[in-house]
Amino acid sequence: MLEAGVDLLELQQILGHVSILTTSRYTHLTNNTANNARLAVNSLVNSLDIAWGGRK
Repeated sequence: MLEAGVDLLELQQILGHVSILTTSRYTHLTNNTANNARLAVNSLVNSLDIAWGGRK
């Protein structure tokens, strides 16, 4: 469900866990999900207009 886009907090409620730690213990990301997360972070960082050392 997590890989289908269900938020971790929503998943916690669906499963009836009191602690988010319990939910996270039973959720495991596949390589596909990990790669998608990296792509999303890289895309976000690359969209920032930041100049390093006075140059972009």
